[in-house]
Amino acid sequence: QVQLVESGGGLVQPGESLRLSCAASGNALSVYTMGWYRQAPGKERELVATITFGKIVNCTDSAKGRFTISRDNAQKTVHLQMNSLKPEDTAVYYCNAEWAGTRHNYWGQGTQVTVSS
Repeated sequence: QVQLVESGGGLVQPGESLRLSCAASGNALSVYTMGWYRQAPGKERELVATITFGKIVNCTDSAKGRFTISRDNAQKTVHLQMNSLKPEDTAVYYCNAEWAGTRHNYWGQGTQVTVSS
C-alpha cells in the first residue's frame, strides 16, 4: 500500500511558475515509477511526466521544455517544477505511483492548478 499527498497548487498568472510536491509513504517505494498526471475540466486524465527510482524520466511533448520532474528517494518525494505556465495548463494535478506489471497503482487526492490573468 502506498499513500500519496500532493501540495503546491494554486492560482498563478500566465508565465509564472509553480512547484508541485508529492509525499509518498508505504513499503518498497523503490519498485514504483512515480508520475504526475493532470485532468482539465471536461477532459480525460493525461500523463505529464514519470520518473523511475533510478531517475529515468519520461516527459510528454506538452511538458518538455517547461516542466521538470524530480525525485528524492531519501525523502520519498516527487516534485514537478512548472515554468512558463499557460492557461491551458489549468487542471487538477495528480501524483501517481505504479508498480509495472502488477495491480499496484495508487493516486493522490489531486491539487488544483489554475493559470489565469
